[in-house]
Amino acid sequence: MTPRFGIAFGGGGARGLAHIHVIEALDELGVRPVAIAGSSIGAIMGAGMAAGMSGRDIHDHARSILGTRAQVATRMWRARPGTFAEAMEGGLRVSQFNVERILKAFLPEAVPETFEELEIPLKVTATDFFGHKLAVFSEGELHSALAASAAIPAVFRPVARGGRMLIDGGIYNPVPFDLIEHDADITIAIDVVGAPTEEERKRPTSVDLMFGATQLMMQSIIANKLQQCRPDILIRPPVSRFRVLDFLKIDAVMAETAAVKDEVKRAVEAALESHYQPKRH
Repeated sequence: MTPRFGIAFGGGGARGLAHIHVIEALDELGVRPVAIAGSSIGAIMGAGMAAGMSGRDIHDHARSILGTRAQVATRMWRARPGTFAEAMEGGLRVSQFNVERILKAFLPEAVPETFEELEIPLKVTATDFFGHKLAVFSEGELHSALAASAAIPAVFRPVARGGRMLIDGGIYNPVPFDLIEHDADITIAIDVVGAPTEEERKRPTSVDLMFGATQLMMQSIIANKLQQCRPDILIRPPVSRFRVLDFLKIDAVMAETAAVKDEVKRAVEAALESHYQPKRH
């Protein structure tokens, strides 16, 4: 019997563009997961895959909108507040963009409005800010769930849904492989959190320190989770030198993480070989 695959795409902002290589590798192997989970950028990539988009489709869409500053600027303009009242809502917060509007401007048309319209079941994480816990969405309205999962603190406004204030899903569960461990025979987890680097050895700004501290916190959460349960395949693309908002560096991210495609293929082939080996008693 062919084993069922599940895949968990982790959070990491622009570092999550490396997920595209993974999706392309699975396409080339003919592997179609039965379950997908995602946090932050991983939820967005997972939604594309769950909607039936190929890795090539996602790659082409990402490059078409992130390949030039002009395209990004045009879409950001579309995401501007509709009215002055909306811009002033909750006070003037020039650093907090409306993530729901931005996602609407950037998401491919293939991603539907609801979870029920997806071809593959998807679980999306968010962090319930005042509830102090993880929130997991798998039904109902999809776009607000993706927005909540991607609502990086200090960059995007929190998202209100179901009476809860929601922020970045990566805060509580950076690589949500535990959400699908019982849904599949072979679980793949992709960790794109990265870690602060000394590459340029310059004095980090307060923003660098904030994002770097968040990376360290997420790595601690992942390490703790791996002690409790492990995915069958764990892939960590080399993404640490990229910052969370380096989306305009798509070409560099894709070039530097290109070897991930072959790594995924080898890991899947090894997992299949192990799965088919007779169990020793």
